[in-house]
Amino acid sequence: MALSSAAAAADTKRSLLELTLFKMRNTTDGMTRRTNDFLANTGLPALKRSGAGPVGAFNSVVAPDSPFLLLVTSYPSFAAYEAALDKLAGDAEYLKGAEALYAAGLPYIRVERSLLRGFPSFPGIEVPKAEEGKTRIYELRQYESNNVLSLRRKVKMFDDGEIDLFRKVGMAPVFFGATLAGHNMPNLVYMVGFDDMAAREKIWSVFGSSPEWKKMSSQPGVSDGEVVSNITNWIVRPTPYSEIR
Repeated sequence: MALSSAAAAADTKRSLLELTLFKMRNTTDGMTRRTNDFLANTGLPALKRSGAGPVGAFNSVVAPDSPFLLLVTSYPSFAAYEAALDKLAGDAEYLKGAEALYAAGLPYIRVERSLLRGFPSFPGIEVPKAEEGKTRIYELRQYESNNVLSLRRKVKMFDDGEIDLFRKVGMAPVFFGATLAGHNMPNLVYMVGFDDMAAREKIWSVFGSSPEWKKMSSQPGVSDGEVVSNITNWIVRPTPYSEIR
């Protein structure tokens, strides 16, 4: 019973992560610019007032279905998420800004949203330390699994050492979450940062050839064919107003 209580207490510390994808088009009326301006001046301040955060905002660099705008944020719990939605619905400044945005024309094509639960060893969003005058690139990766059991094995693999190895080889982890509601389930999604594209290529090469990874990935039951059925990558860059830089 004591162990069960401890596990339940630990689980409550795992944040609810929200990924919001604004699908765009290149238009003569500046769809991407208008939506970015709204989020910078109205959307993110309202999210912060509602209790959400940290909030990362990213534009696509190399990714399918570009251009798009990606928001990444977290909430301590489902109750906090629901309370934040209620606050946004009653935020006069936010609503006034949204009305002006929509009155000026279509600000985006469609919105897709996913909800994730943070990993036990990485329960929320970790904001990498920003360097003066520099911004990183970030890689968002989705690992699909054949079933929920193989997904759990992959999550455990991350918790038991893979995330630590990411740090060791020079990646900047931001979040790791198992998808609760979204597309292509079951899956997990995570984000890591790099100084630039050259650093990304070098670091992944070091990771893939490291003795720690070779030993870890050779354990029974956790080979790619057993725990990861498909991988999708997005390379994104933080906007000037993003809290994750």
